[in-house]
Amino acid sequence: MKGIAPWLQAHWDWRAAGNFICGGSGSGLLVLAAAHASSGGTVDRIIVLAGLALIAAGLAMVWTELGRQLRFLNVFRHARTSWMTREALVAMPLFGFGVLAAWTGERGLLLCTAAFALGFLYCQARMLHASKGIPAWRIATSVPLLASTGLAEGAGALLALHYLASGGTAVAGSAQLWLFAVLLALRFVNWEAYRQSVKSNVPEDALKAIAQVTPHVVRFGHAAPAALLLAGLLLPGIAAEAGALAGLLAIEAGWRLKFCIVRKAGFNQGFALPVTPNRGLSGTHRGIKPGWRP
Repeated sequence: MKGIAPWLQAHWDWRAAGNFICGGSGSGLLVLAAAHASSGGTVDRIIVLAGLALIAAGLAMVWTELGRQLRFLNVFRHARTSWMTREALVAMPLFGFGVLAAWTGERGLLLCTAAFALGFLYCQARMLHASKGIPAWRIATSVPLLASTGLAEGAGALLALHYLASGGTAVAGSAQLWLFAVLLALRFVNWEAYRQSVKSNVPEDALKAIAQVTPHVVRFGHAAPAALLLAGLLLPGIAAEAGALAGLLAIEAGWRLKFCIVRKAGFNQGFALPVTPNRGLSGTHRGIKPGWRP
């Protein structure tokens, strides 16, 4: 029933998905970098700049999606009603403190950056949830899922970047591996909660898209990283390599699940008829809701 059954939204394309992908990883990386610095580590300027660059890349993708790019300042006009506006407002002090933290290496400035990065991540999660016309987005479990995957990706990126920046000589501490494991487990719990909550609340095509990506997310985004982290904890000699590889796998799976939710599962709810008319005196027939499971 073309025109009645749910159809895939076309307003947010791969560039919008890129904002959630890059923005989530970048903000998560800044939060974990601040946690690492506050626990006795140093402020790594390269990692701070990498987090800011990811967020900037995501925002740039959204800017290119605008029909009239020179009117981008209009996004700041709706702070009372729009999570997109709040995301843009939070981004300004985030970049301000982030640049200062990278320049000076001060832990206090990095902690301020991390606070705004958490706000940025929350705004992104709420922005998707506020899109009430898309059943797969408006589910309440989408908020903790997007927040937890951003933090898990940040922890994975921190391990991978430490390893790469040191030329393979970095040593991953057990505390870092345990924190990553906890965040990874939290993301898995939220992913399963999201999958359960959409079963009867989204169109069939959206369910198919989510089911298609699930095996990859579970195997390569959670099971494989968990095995690598366990190996790193049991064999400290390979902890850095295991943590870096686990981080890259977790990032790839997080990006894949966000792209799936934004682009492939973004079906609107279509139309439903409570009852269908019938010619003659036999009354009405049962209602229909095309594209949904009965």
